[in-house]
Formats: sequence, structure tokens, C-alpha cells
Amino acid sequence: MQTVRTIQLPERMRVLVTLAGLLERLEVDVRSGGAHQYQSVVRHLIDELGRFDGDETLELVLGNFPATAELYENLRYGHAGLCRAPLELSLNSELQSREAIARAAGKSTD
Repeated sequence: MQTVRTIQLPERMRVLVTLAGLLERLEVDVRSGGAHQYQSVVRHLIDELGRFDGDETLELVLGNFPATAELYENLRYGHAGLCRAPLELSLNSELQSREAIARAAGKSTD
């Protein structure tokens, strides 16, 4: 039996949650929409995320919509790195990236 979890969010977040839900559906079933629709949803979602930057209720949305959380993190990567990933995971990802870049460049990482 599947359990349905309901979360009460402020009315001001309705558009954000609707777009986040739509992005989840597009991510799960790529046949449900075309590239233009996907890009449109992402553009609108970026605008909405900007409206709620620093809002503590944003964490509830990001915690329940993984594709939106990934988009949010990617938007802030240049400033904050993997800001939503645990520190150990972030550090390991950075080390692996450096090693891969060094191998591709033909350098030793030692």
C-alpha cells in the first residue's frame, strides 16, 4: 500500500510547487513532454526559485522534489558548490573530479 504524504505550504508557493511537480513528471517520463516544454518549465522554475531564495520554506519544496533541488544546486554551484549535498559527498566529488581532470591531462595526482 502506498502512503500519501500531504505538506501544507503557504499559498504564495503554489506556482513553485506546481512547476516542481511538472519538472518531476518530465524527468521521470521523458515522453510526457517535448524539449520546448521542458526548457519552458525550467526557465519558469528558475524565476520562481529566485523569488524564494533565502525563504526557509523553500527547503520543504527542495526536500520533496529532487529534480528541483538539483536545478537549485546547479544554479548556485559557482557560488556555493554542492550546497545541498553532504560535505563528505561534496569533498569526494571534488577529489574525483580533480583526479579525472589530471588523468585526462596526462598528469599524476600524487
